[in-house]
This record gives sequence, C-alpha cells and structure tokens, in this order.
Amino acid sequence: MSITAERKAELIKQYATVSGDTGSPEVQVAILTERINNLTEHFKGHKKDNHSRRGLLKMVSSRRSLLDYLKKKDEGRYTKLIQSLGIRR
Repeated sequence: MSITAERKAELIKQYATVSGDTGSPEVQVAILTERINNLTEHFKGHKKDNHSRRGLLKMVSSRRSLLDYLKKKDEGRYTKLIQSLGIRR
C-alpha cells in the first residue's frame, strides 16, 4: 500500500520544477496520485477496509485542493500535469 523510497525519488525527479524541489504542487500531486492508485488496487482485494477508505478519501480531497490551487495560479502547468498523470477532470 505504501510508496517505496525509490519510486518517490523517481517521481520527485520527474515532476520537480527545479533541482531539489519536493514541495511544488506538481510533485505533491504526483506522489498523492501514486498513493491513491496503490490504495485503489488494495481495495480490489479488501472491499471492507473502511479505515483505509477514509484515508483514501482524504488523499483525494487533498489532491483536488492542490489541483485547484495550481489551476488558479497557472492553468498551463495544470493541464500539462493532469495529462501526464492521466487524471480525469
């Protein structure tokens, strides 16, 4: 269910705007998307895991807030990010 350190470093390297960037909305959304995808796979086998489902809903809400912020600040970066991650919106 958790994201590995190697995968996290790979996502940071791929979506960072500058070297050493870990806090930009792009990086945060990419990491949240990876965690959401992992949890979605988890729920295919564990349908009644409601405690993890609550965490999933919090992550989705957090990602939505970050995407709304990014869309408000720079719509070009927003569209590029959702296309690269394959997020519907």
